[in-house]
Amino acid sequence: MTAKVTLSFSDETIEEARRFARREGMSLSAWMDQAAREKALREVFAAHAAAVGRAGMDLESAALADAREVGMVDDLLFRRRRRAA
Repeated sequence: MTAKVTLSFSDETIEEARRFARREGMSLSAWMDQAAREKALREVFAAHAAAVGRAGMDLESAALADAREVGMVDDLLFRRRRRAA
């Protein structure tokens, strides 16, 4: 479902949007829809990251620690199998 709306843009903004739309082989409407959707998703993800940060969670460190642990287990398992062979 689509909705028709009237929007106002500066001459510079609309010209750049037209140029990007042409470059990507899209209509101006489709390009603006995609750009607005991407901006909205960035806002949602940024808000989520900020909430995670405020909660004191360090997801990157936890993920890196998990990866190191998986690597250690793999090393132990595969090293033992190679020695037995």
